[in-house]
Amino acid sequence: MIEMPKQSDPFRRLVAIMEILRSPGGCPWDSEQTPQSITPYLIEEAFEVVDAIEQSDTANLKEELGDLLLQVVFQARMAQEVGDFDIDGVAEAISNKLVERHPHVFGDAEADTPDQVLTNWEAIKAEERKAKGVERTSMLDGIPNHLPALLKARRAQEKATRVGFDWDSVDEVVAKVDEEMGELRQAMSDADEGHIDEEMGDVLFALVNLSRFLSTDPERALRKTIDKFGERFRYIERRLEHEGTDVHEATIEQMDALWEESKKTRGGS
Repeated sequence: MIEMPKQSDPFRRLVAIMEILRSPGGCPWDSEQTPQSITPYLIEEAFEVVDAIEQSDTANLKEELGDLLLQVVFQARMAQEVGDFDIDGVAEAISNKLVERHPHVFGDAEADTPDQVLTNWEAIKAEERKAKGVERTSMLDGIPNHLPALLKARRAQEKATRVGFDWDSVDEVVAKVDEEMGELRQAMSDADEGHIDEEMGDVLFALVNLSRFLSTDPERALRKTIDKFGERFRYIERRLEHEGTDVHEATIEQMDALWEESKKTRGGS
């Protein structure tokens, strides 16, 4: 049995535990992992943190943040083993970045509004890339390819906004949604599958823009609707089962009636 680390600092204890798990005599599963093999867990834990935040579940949030922190420590430990960097390097890098990108707090720059902060942030990032010899040809460069599509659309729109490429009013955005819906209807009428796919994307992109103007997170809004749909459909299943009807044999009229019943029972639209 390996002796437990005695560090009084909880974070240092976590780092020491990970070192033991990865060392000879530690955990066979942990020791065989690679940065690539645990990447899915990193993504999963991030979404579980989001779930806890949206449910206002503070007890679970503490646990999920710990799981996410473990993924950071895990990745840093594997990098340390091959001589790339360690967890202290990670903390130092982000600390330096925060200081450098907040000159309005730690320096003489001025930024009195969130928009000014974001504008300065982009300018500082551009200078950092230039100093590193990293050339980007577009404001949109640097958006991670693997972001969920709605979030990626939102980030692209936000970056374009920082150079003034934006609508003047929410009414213009609503009109754009209507325009894209009209083009989708035309594509449907033409039975042009390729065009339908394109126009559907345009509709979704316009709706993300609308959500931005309404200060609504499209990912969160859609997740709420998915959850609401799930609750109501499960209500249909339970009621049909109570009536002795197999859901596969129920008519659309029966299910529609129960759907409306679920709305009255649980509220909402």
